[in-house]
Amino acid sequence: MRHPRRASRDPLQGAAPGARQSRFPGAPALHRLVTGSIAWLAVVCALVGCAALPVDEEPSTVEQALAASEWARASDWGLLGTTPGWRHQRYGSARPTRYGVGEREGRPAVHANSRAGNSTLRLPLGAPVDPALRLAFSWLVPQLNHKADLRDAEIDDAVVRVILTFDGDRDLFRPRDRWLSEIVQLVTGEPMPYATLMYVWDHRYPAGTVVPNPHTDRIRMLVVQSGEEGVGRWNDLERDVAADFRAAFGEAPGRLTGLGLMTDSNNTGESVQAWFGPLVLRPAASPSLAAVPSDKH
Repeated sequence: MRHPRRASRDPLQGAAPGARQSRFPGAPALHRLVTGSIAWLAVVCALVGCAALPVDEEPSTVEQALAASEWARASDWGLLGTTPGWRHQRYGSARPTRYGVGEREGRPAVHANSRAGNSTLRLPLGAPVDPALRLAFSWLVPQLNHKADLRDAEIDDAVVRVILTFDGDRDLFRPRDRWLSEIVQLVTGEPMPYATLMYVWDHRYPAGTVVPNPHTDRIRMLVVQSGEEGVGRWNDLERDVAADFRAAFGEAPGRLTGLGLMTDSNNTGESVQAWFGPLVLRPAASPSLAAVPSDKH
């Protein structure tokens, strides 16, 4: 995912010692605030799929195909209630990842093909739902992206991401996140999610590793599969959403507000592809997912 280069100072702080002062008090900080807000807004929208950069008003071909697909019929997110449907979130003029639907080794699937691309399939919810859920999903990756590093903002691409967004008490935001949320709300009319959790498969960090986003700690990645084992075949995973949120953020989750799927390689410039199997959501206490193999990596 493309990020602006890191500034040497926080845009909310004052000028560096020894810097030439403007004759207008506060002008340097205001300048940094205005110029920095654009970059920060791009970061958050690219990561969590907010509406700052609009999707097409009419459903795209892939959105229509998703709605009518075997993958959608095989998925079960009925607990989420009525939703507006999956949307393909592009980011301005950036090259998008190409998403399609079909079948892979007998399993209905969403196919993601990224040639230095970056875009997201997102499912906003009509109303937030209780996060006491188990999420079963699967993915197939022919090859991992060994140039990527989740901890390096310049190359933090991931071949597969399953994304969950949550509501919460924004009064608890740190000053920088509060400022960023207000910018997002002002520009888009849609608040920045209180928290975003991303399940990822990574070649570098072991399963269980939590990687905070370098720009805001309200976005955290949880490595749920690690290394080469499983490459080239379907891998079935089942996650306790609330428990994973606590592990990643150290607090109880708010209500779930959205889901997403993402494959990106724009930072490393690589060509990668992946398949996502159907998504199944059940109450956390439900035994019906016990037959789905949990991640053992």
